[in-house]
Amino acid sequence: MNDLTPFDVITSRLPHLSPFQAVWNEAEELLRETHPEGYDVEEIGRIAFDCLPEEEKPAALDALFYCWWTALEADRERRAAFEAMGGAA
Repeated sequence: MNDLTPFDVITSRLPHLSPFQAVWNEAEELLRETHPEGYDVEEIGRIAFDCLPEEEKPAALDALFYCWWTALEADRERRAAFEAMGGAA
């Protein structure tokens, strides 16, 4: 038996933003508007993290650590593939 309403079924397929993703998007938009000359990604992250309620900060750090690890692993895999194809060591 499915207790979901038609609205629940439709919205369950939509991406869900974490609080950190939401404030990240807001910080990026703010910097885009206030610094058209450019800004660093670290500025977005610092603004976003500082705007989070204290109870949301541990989950945001977990997300940042996970993203860092994922990028590091992807870089290692690309380098190994490049070297396997005879690329520079």
